Amino acid sequence: MKNYLNFEKDIKDIEVEIEKLQDPYNNEGISTVDTGKIDKLQLDLDKKLKDIYSNLDPWQTTLVARHEDRPKSKFFIDNLFENFFPLHGDRLFGEDKSSITGLANFDRHPVMVIGQEKGDDLNTRIERNFGMMKPEGYRKSIRLMKIADKFGLPVIIFIDTPGAYPGVGAEERGQAEAIAKSIECSLSLGVPTISIIIGEGGSGGAIALASSNKILMFENAIYSVISPEGCASILWRDPKKTLEAATAMKLTSKDLLKLKIIDEIILEPSGGAHRDRDQILKDLKKSISRSLGELLAMSREDVIEQKKNKFLNIGRENVLSKSTLSSDDLFSGNINKIIHVKNKILNKKFLIISLVFSIGFLFLSFLYLR
Repeated sequence: MKNYLNFEKDIKDIEVEIEKLQDPYNNEGISTVDTGKIDKLQLDLDKKLKDIYSNLDPWQTTLVARHEDRPKSKFFIDNLFENFFPLHGDRLFGEDKSSITGLANFDRHPVMVIGQEKGDDLNTRIERNFGMMKPEGYRKSIRLMKIADKFGLPVIIFIDTPGAYPGVGAEERGQAEAIAKSIECSLSLGVPTISIIIGEGGSGGAIALASSNKILMFENAIYSVISPEGCASILWRDPKKTLEAATAMKLTSKDLLKLKIIDEIILEPSGGAHRDRDQILKDLKKSISRSLGELLAMSREDVIEQKKNKFLNIGRENVLSKSTLSSDDLFSGNINKIIHVKNKILNKKFLIISLVFSIGFLFLSFLYLR
């Protein structure tokens, strides 16, 4: 049974009509199939899908990114890689089933694979904790990224999560520390890393695994520091203002590409990735191959430098003033500018303290002389 979003009513009506015409065993008995009418309805369906999905607003894009039928990490791991060998556990607490990790071959090249997995039905979603990783999940990822770095294996990461798990147990076991360590580890890797946002890229739960050399993003995926519902509740005190929140947050792939937070948009078939899984699989494979080819040609030092410059330059171009330090300035002699300003502030602080003491001394002297 297909699942439809609230703005897909016209699409649903056309598909239901097509299914009825394709079934010769209707309520009136056996009948002939009207292929001419089916072809016309199929053309109407293709046009409707194109019209709707080429004009999605940010909130509708969010709904598509969360679609139940959308292909998950497990689907891509099963179909893009060969000889996948799963690896489990963080060697500290336990196994987190919301992430699938292991060794595999991509186009005959050995790689390390990490994927956040939501699950396909109610049972698997509960088992996978709806893709919300706990500290042990991030620590497992850190352990495997270090193994990949040691043996020179590129790391390919699939991101699809509403956010890190916010439960009491996760907080007690150091959720924030695990996320911070994961970001630190990702940035320090000398092997190529590619992150692909295939659905939801929510909060620190996504950022923890998206600090990579290349960040690819599906056309109808989202990437944000908080959900639109959460943002609306905080800023407008109204969780219904999801469209306003989603628009303001710039969470769509087009907005993020303009801001240079992501590197590439992988276009989806009309109607979303779930409508043509074979096509999205082919397009994703091409994008990973292209990015991996570019990164494998770089030295270890160049991989680290490229990653450093990528993240330090986010938000600087056409946003901050020209006098703002560039990423190179942050690690050069120009840092003396900051130290000079700091010294001036400290000198003023000492001057003020000296004046206060002087006035106090004069006042006490005046009282004594009286």
